[in-house]
Amino acid sequence: MSESETELDAAAAEAVGESLEDPAELAELLSQLDAVTAERDDYLDQLQRQRAEFQNFRKRVEAERRQQVSAGVSRLVESLLPVLDGCDAATAQGHDEVAAVGQSLMVALGKAGLERIDSVGEPFDPTQHEAVTIEEAVDDAPQIVTAELRSGFRFDGRVLRAAMVQVRAG
Repeated sequence: MSESETELDAAAAEAVGESLEDPAELAELLSQLDAVTAERDDYLDQLQRQRAEFQNFRKRVEAERRQQVSAGVSRLVESLLPVLDGCDAATAQGHDEVAAVGQSLMVALGKAGLERIDSVGEPFDPTQHEAVTIEEAVDDAPQIVTAELRSGFRFDGRVLRAAMVQVRAG
């Protein structure tokens, strides 16, 4: 340190020392310090709240974007269900050359989240099956799906189209 810097530091220390001897000035300085500290804490609190609000906004926008993409894919998949139905019908009529197209389409849509609802032999579930015909059973057996008239599908865990089925009711 140079001699002039040392002199300045000494003068500053002496001035502070003199001002601290006066209790009124000391109280005023402490009051100002408390006010500045409170203002700092207020700004810090505001900053933290703004950050939290922004993070929540980003999460909400991302969730909405994912939901919109999923809804768009769902609509596309739903529009392709008649093509799958056509492939199934053609295969049932003996046009085996169409089976490969139907299987390829089902594999591609399966990767997007589409799955067939297994119906035949399963208990009737009105959330997954649409009973078109009911056959009477001789015993008091539970309602069982005996035939599937049109395939049902789930997309991402929710029923996209209920299966049209024949049910045996007890």
